[in-house]
Amino acid sequence: MTAPTSASAPLDALIARRRTFAIISHPDAGKTTLTEKLLLYGGAIHQAGAVKARKSQRHATSDWMALEQERGISVTSSVLQFEYHGYQVNLLDTPGHQDFGEDTYRVLIAADSAVMLLDNRKGVEERTRQLFDVCRRRRMPIFTVVNKCDRVGEDPLKLVSDLEAELGITAVAAHWPIHMDTAEQGTVFVGVYDRRRKRAFLFERGTHHGAKRVETETVDLSGADDQKLVDALGGDEAAVNAVAKLAHDVELLDMAGHEFDAAAILAGEQTPVYFASAITNFGVEPFLEDFLPLAPSPVARDSSAGPVSPALDAFTGFVFKVQANMDPRHHDRIAFLRVCSGRYAAGLDVTHVRTGKGFKLAPPQQFLGRERAFAEEALPGDVVGVHDRGLLRIGDTLATSDAPKDTEGKLLEYVGIPRFAPEHFARIISKDPLRRKALDKGLRELTEEGAAQVFFAESHMGPVPIVGAVGLLQFDVMVHRLEHEYGAPCTLEKLPFRYPRWVTGSKAAIERLGESQDLSLLFDAKNHPVILFRDEWRLRWALERAESTGLVFHDAAP
Repeated sequence: MTAPTSASAPLDALIARRRTFAIISHPDAGKTTLTEKLLLYGGAIHQAGAVKARKSQRHATSDWMALEQERGISVTSSVLQFEYHGYQVNLLDTPGHQDFGEDTYRVLIAADSAVMLLDNRKGVEERTRQLFDVCRRRRMPIFTVVNKCDRVGEDPLKLVSDLEAELGITAVAAHWPIHMDTAEQGTVFVGVYDRRRKRAFLFERGTHHGAKRVETETVDLSGADDQKLVDALGGDEAAVNAVAKLAHDVELLDMAGHEFDAAAILAGEQTPVYFASAITNFGVEPFLEDFLPLAPSPVARDSSAGPVSPALDAFTGFVFKVQANMDPRHHDRIAFLRVCSGRYAAGLDVTHVRTGKGFKLAPPQQFLGRERAFAEEALPGDVVGVHDRGLLRIGDTLATSDAPKDTEGKLLEYVGIPRFAPEHFARIISKDPLRRKALDKGLRELTEEGAAQVFFAESHMGPVPIVGAVGLLQFDVMVHRLEHEYGAPCTLEKLPFRYPRWVTGSKAAIERLGESQDLSLLFDAKNHPVILFRDEWRLRWALERAESTGLVFHDAAP
């Protein structure tokens, strides 16, 4: 998948060639399709699968779960790694659906930049806005791709204007679409114009439906109105009109638009805008070639001991995702680790900071969806898999003993990994009582990887499992995985509670509160008491009485 790294090469040079980024979008903007095409042009795959390729039964590389392939949606983030023109690329594909927002937010913590995908008919949508806000708070560089330009959509000038107005970020058009009016097909997307380098990329429509690289003609120009572009487009009236429209738009951008500012892009204050059609591969390679030199290499990460430079010799990294059963034959468990400093190498002695336990690192695993390969080492910016036997959790830090320490002399821990309280709850009902052990194992492992949270309600028959999720679709994924990965078929009975609060105080006071109407007392996997409230009124009632009862309520586990 990737070439081995020389242990003797200067660390700074190796870090500089790494790019770790996530792709974010509203559902159905074409995110997984763009991911697949970037892999195609990166040489990681030879034939691109479609999200819904019914005839050939090909599937997107990043959608490796059976449920993703059945529904044509992404329900878990994927790690995809490849080399392109000297760059080591770590591409993090994220679920678009808001019900899997936890997974997406954690992946963004591991990325250094983001590619924001827009539908050319719809522009900025609600989910896009939410994810943009997360990136903006972290001052993360954002690169915008307007997708589906093979279809008639909004005027590109309006899309750029709306992008600025709705998101409050300066937008500068790096590329601009070239459209031609034809008698047979109407308005056709034929290429893009690179404003900075004054050249056009013209695309040929193939018969492979986007499964292979598209033939591209590059035309160097003196400007958008160059006669050479008219000739390259065929020299007829349609070509003249297409070039005239392009020249008009570019002139407006030159007069009223913003100056390209690489420093502002890296500061997250300006976003360059590109135009493409991922399904046909048009504009994908020009975007990739422009994006990688502009995107940031790994940057310093905040920790309990202050910012940690990627050039630090000591090894450090943090776990942002845990995935069980990537290989269903072995029921393995992989922790995804973002390397923040130093060199990850097999046999390296590290400390698991949360528990204080030491262990030796196994060889790092690199990924292409479900496929994996062992590497000699991993460097800052790389995302690698660590085989885990149940020790690692989301947010855990691994570090060598010479890593920086906080003011109390404890090894650093990376900060900023988000935690979320569930908003929906359901009682798990097993269809086969003989599979209870398998059900318990599945619930435990899916909780540890962040797929959902499991609580327990006391009853005369013993603890009753209750699952909590941020989005309702997580319930469908959990039921599917419990049955197909753990052989534990079950059903869910929805509960009428929406507001969980962890509570500390005297056991008697907690039990008295738990007997009140319109709420329920549960215990999480670590036996911490959790109160579920039916509505905001009951929650406010409990908070107002908190001081007199001696109870303290927490949004997350204390």
